[in-house]
Amino acid sequence: MHRPALSIVVPCYNEAACLDLLHARITGAAQSAVGDDYEIVLINDGSRDDSWSVMQRLAAADPRLVAINLSRNHGHQLALTAGLDLCAGAQILIIDADLQDPPELLPQMRAAMAEQQADVVYAVRRQRAGETVFKKATAAAFYRLLTKMTDTPIPVDTGDFRLMSRRALDAFLSLPEQARFIRGMVAWIGFRQIPFAYDRAERHAGETNYPLAKMMRLAFDAMTGFSTAPLRFASHAGLALTGVSLLLFVYIAIGWLSGSAVQGWTSTMLVTVFLGAVQMFVLGMIGEYLGRLYVESKRRPLYIVADIAGPIQGKATLGFRAEPTETPVT
Repeated sequence: MHRPALSIVVPCYNEAACLDLLHARITGAAQSAVGDDYEIVLINDGSRDDSWSVMQRLAAADPRLVAINLSRNHGHQLALTAGLDLCAGAQILIIDADLQDPPELLPQMRAAMAEQQADVVYAVRRQRAGETVFKKATAAAFYRLLTKMTDTPIPVDTGDFRLMSRRALDAFLSLPEQARFIRGMVAWIGFRQIPFAYDRAERHAGETNYPLAKMMRLAFDAMTGFSTAPLRFASHAGLALTGVSLLLFVYIAIGWLSGSAVQGWTSTMLVTVFLGAVQMFVLGMIGEYLGRLYVESKRRPLYIVADIAGPIQGKATLGFRAEPTETPVT
């Protein structure tokens, strides 16, 4: 099997309006970096627009492009995993389809990787054009909080835009967990990883595929996947509340022995509600971790490939490729 010098992996969800320009720009970037020795891997993550038909058209016209159609919407992180699993390049560029991350930085990222003999070059955002103050503030707070909570340092102000060596990718693909936070998983594998600062642009077209609900889900996956701090917090909260309860018991006992009537229904209810809320939080946190153990125990494939357009060179190891069936002739 020929291994191209470069694979460019792009997960796509409802990105039909971006795909033609995306193809032109990443083709130009790849040719300027490695000539014709590259492949482009587009993953259709159950899009509801014309993304798959556009990908098929591009694959028919470009022999270096392969389009992968997943059986349903698996989510950005699993779609990206599918592309990484199926690509074959010696170096792998991960980039989103919305063109907020400029593919023209590829030659500079390759030069930095070669100069510093790194296995991962991760892009660090200096400026984030077109994003609200709320999103910028919450993203900055999340990454800094996550760094303090985890034992594995995860670079702040980074996304999935990065260049990886084949050995770093192979190490990443050995991690089989279902709830995936790829930028954290790449940080966990180690090797030499260096930052590359850049300014992020606005979306070329369409709407963000990471609304607040999905961002919160990703944040929770990151926290529970890379840290047991929430469980430690639950234990510490339980110990603290036990101490408070003992003090409250002493106060009640002294009041009963002195013969004074214990008044203050409001304060009693306040304490009851507070303790109940903390207990529900602790149970919910434990349930979240137990739920993840339950999901992992099923050992389901991370993704299912329904269709492939173009010459596939990689071989899936983490997913399932459904073979097409022929319609019987009657």
